[in-house]
Amino acid sequence: MRPRSLLAGAVLAVISAAPALAADAVKVGFITKFPVPFFATMENAAKEYAAANPGVEIVYGQGASATDIEGQIGLIESMVAQGVQGIALTPVDPTVATALDKAVAAGIKVVLMDNNIPDWNGRTALATTDNYAAGKIAGEYLATVLKAGDTMGILEGVPGVPALDDRVNGMIEKPGAANRPSNLVSLVAHVHADAASLMQAIEAQYKIAATPDDHYERAMDALMPDHIFKVARYRGHWSALKYPWHVLDIMDYFLSQIKGQTVEEGAFVHKNAALVGDVFIAAGAKVFPGAAVVGPAYIGRDTIVGNNALVRASMVLDRCEVGYTTEVARSYVADHCSMHACRVLDSVFAPNVNFSAGCTTANLRMDRGNVSMRVKGEKLDTGRGKLGAVIGQGAFLGVDVMTMPGLKIGEGAQVGPGVHVYSDLDNKTRLLVKQSQTIEPID
Repeated sequence: MRPRSLLAGAVLAVISAAPALAADAVKVGFITKFPVPFFATMENAAKEYAAANPGVEIVYGQGASATDIEGQIGLIESMVAQGVQGIALTPVDPTVATALDKAVAAGIKVVLMDNNIPDWNGRTALATTDNYAAGKIAGEYLATVLKAGDTMGILEGVPGVPALDDRVNGMIEKPGAANRPSNLVSLVAHVHADAASLMQAIEAQYKIAATPDDHYERAMDALMPDHIFKVARYRGHWSALKYPWHVLDIMDYFLSQIKGQTVEEGAFVHKNAALVGDVFIAAGAKVFPGAAVVGPAYIGRDTIVGNNALVRASMVLDRCEVGYTTEVARSYVADHCSMHACRVLDSVFAPNVNFSAGCTTANLRMDRGNVSMRVKGEKLDTGRGKLGAVIGQGAFLGVDVMTMPGLKIGEGAQVGPGVHVYSDLDNKTRLLVKQSQTIEPID
């Protein structure tokens, strides 16, 4: 869809939805992401529309960059204060939805342009392209011109922006998981022998009116015709760390580096405890009777593995308590976590989590499909058949809590006893179940 067509539909949607004033005048807020020709075309079309329709007043606003979330929130709040009846905007990030909720509560109609905000239902209309379908079309074309073994790079843009993610996901989905475009990643560590030339090139780009957050990239483009740049191939291990479940991938790599059994000086392993496979027990750790640590596994300094507990294919870091009969399987547990008579399965615990007796992180869907997780409002396939919970720092889960597969519990959150958690819990929030009780005499 062309910018002008996109804009026309958006403005008409706002105007038709906004309440008429005494003189049929309508005041509309118009917010675009950042200064590039695409959004300039949209703004110019809005100005032409306003000039041709004297009853329409448009207030314009624009962010400083593709990641200027606070700037866009400020523009939304400003336009609410100016008394607009409608807002048309290109959302820079799903987190601006909170500011838009306040606008909707004030009776303002909201039209989203260029890209949607997933799972946000406050909009009056949507004027956008199908970015996922566009990515698939690109993938279909590339499948016809590339041959087996070819390498292709994808410039993803700003991570977490739904429109950009949809384009990449659509392109990757078309060839199928077994034929993803490339397994090569650019680890950006540029070494410049002539720093002065680089700084001059960057300064020159600052004088050009263009996207304000890509000066370095444009400076490199300007330097490359006259300078030689060489690529140094990195042949070591690399794992992505973009989504919460990637922590488990990185953990698996480090566990694979443990060879044999190491029990550091000062650690205690009872004669009736079992160490199986490749295991590292750090100084000060204690493994009590009946406990089993099954490799590959890492037990940190001063951590206690209690009677009849089981730790397998996991990392439990320093000063943790793996209490009586607790099972920790394929999980990463950070410092100072307390667990007692519970099940920690395929999960990630930040420091200082309290996981009380009887708690379980459910890790398997009933249909045995891949577990999904919501990230910035978007439901993503983790590619994992088993995935428990990601629990933030300082969270406290009371006795007999059960979390469904792929959930996130925020930092400092609290979950009351006996609760079954079916959706993510934000930072510093408490989830309780209210129940009524009746005491009656027995006849």
